[in-house]
Amino acid sequence: MAKSHETTSRKPPGLRLFKGAKALRNYQTFVLVLTFLAYTCFHMTRKITSIVKSELDPQTKVGSAWGRLHTRNSLNIGWSPFNTADGSTLLGEIDVAFLAVYSLGMFFAGHLGDRMDLRIVLTIGMISTAIFTALFGAGYWLNIHNFYYFLVFQMIAGLFQSSGWPSVVAVVGNWFGKSKRGLIMGIWNAHTSIGNISGSLLAASLLKFGWGWSFAIPSIIMALAGLVVFFFLPVSPDVMEIDIDDGEVNSDKDTAKEPLLEPGQEVKHKAIGFLEAWRIPGVAPFALCLFFSKLVAYTFLYWLPFYISHTPIGNEYLSDAMAGSLSTVFDVGGVLGGVLAGHISDRLNARAITAASFMYCAIPALFLYRTYGSMSMMSNICLMFITGMFVNGPYALITTAVSADLGTHSSLNGNSRALATVTAIIDGTGSVGAAIGPLLTGYISTESWSAVFTMLMAAALLAGLLLTHLVCAELRGKLSSNVSKVVANAQTTCSDQV
Repeated sequence: MAKSHETTSRKPPGLRLFKGAKALRNYQTFVLVLTFLAYTCFHMTRKITSIVKSELDPQTKVGSAWGRLHTRNSLNIGWSPFNTADGSTLLGEIDVAFLAVYSLGMFFAGHLGDRMDLRIVLTIGMISTAIFTALFGAGYWLNIHNFYYFLVFQMIAGLFQSSGWPSVVAVVGNWFGKSKRGLIMGIWNAHTSIGNISGSLLAASLLKFGWGWSFAIPSIIMALAGLVVFFFLPVSPDVMEIDIDDGEVNSDKDTAKEPLLEPGQEVKHKAIGFLEAWRIPGVAPFALCLFFSKLVAYTFLYWLPFYISHTPIGNEYLSDAMAGSLSTVFDVGGVLGGVLAGHISDRLNARAITAASFMYCAIPALFLYRTYGSMSMMSNICLMFITGMFVNGPYALITTAVSADLGTHSSLNGNSRALATVTAIIDGTGSVGAAIGPLLTGYISTESWSAVFTMLMAAALLAGLLLTHLVCAELRGKLSSNVSKVVANAQTTCSDQV
């Protein structure tokens, strides 16, 4: 009775009123939709600063063709302290401060996520992120020009943003087994790109009313979504008193159907330690790969609209709003890349081979976008789409299916209370790279954008090379499996002939 009362108390308030049939598929669909909404909001608010950058710092366009074509818009003189010669550097420092706090907070968020109610952790993270994102935009109406005001509130927002990813991956991992996990989570991971796209379009459309509105409206949307999560998100089947076959949910082998434990045994679901999680096979190489993969992805996230607005396309410069809208093509390509990477890795049963292949393909894509993307609008759109597909594909795969696989690894003996910690380690390590990329770009871009793309191509190469050991292991496994099948078929043929 005590256990039943504890389970009921953990049920979302909005679902305690429903006593209907416990249909697993309905709950799984509901969980996917809610977590999709939640993380879409996280990325929507995260994307705003990249859209507002050129509004805060338009000075680099003065004297350019863009400036001459838009002299009639002379009222846009930027926002102190960002409208100075060091404006790009200051904006880069705000980005790196946000991402540095985000990456550090990720490790603590994963630790809390495996020890607290994920619904509460996610709700607090969403509402707090909304509050501090709105406070950043409030500087517009309060006429604040102190750099440290914007820096501090962006850092606090980054801290609460870090609660999002470990929480949503852990919740989805609780509800879905390994079968087709790559495809399901690849489609689900479209929330990253959808969040970027919606954030870009919403922020860009609100710029004409003042850049503060670009922060305020998305923040209100996120706070409302946080309340929906609090009232309706079931974090695991246990909370809803649904039994799922252990072999399906926690097994690291597709063919395992038997229970992981003998009758009478009990699993002590003790949350895994930080160092213990690092020792799970595959965690370290995938985490380091994501370091460089996210460096590339987040450089585009924070600087692509700025790059587009400061680079002539077909000998014309685009407005800030148009550049922000055009940058969404990169995220559209990212949606396809995430789905393709997940589906291919499922079909091949080879996560490392898929991720490494995409990273290697990203290198020529980056080169072609930098070299030929400015020739015309069509070439820019096509090459940006292809670049987004190859850059975001492995990033999406590693942060979703790979993290969930490793968080339910066979070495954990059925303990699912490692999902948030493993996800936090992998994504937290990646977020360190995500902080370094935009920071370096803030400095390097003042000298040469070609140097920025060289840095990105080198990072993509290193990301692929870091998976070499796992790729070789997967290839050996494939070869061994094929040899065994050939031998088995030969033996069957000989037996039939005899």
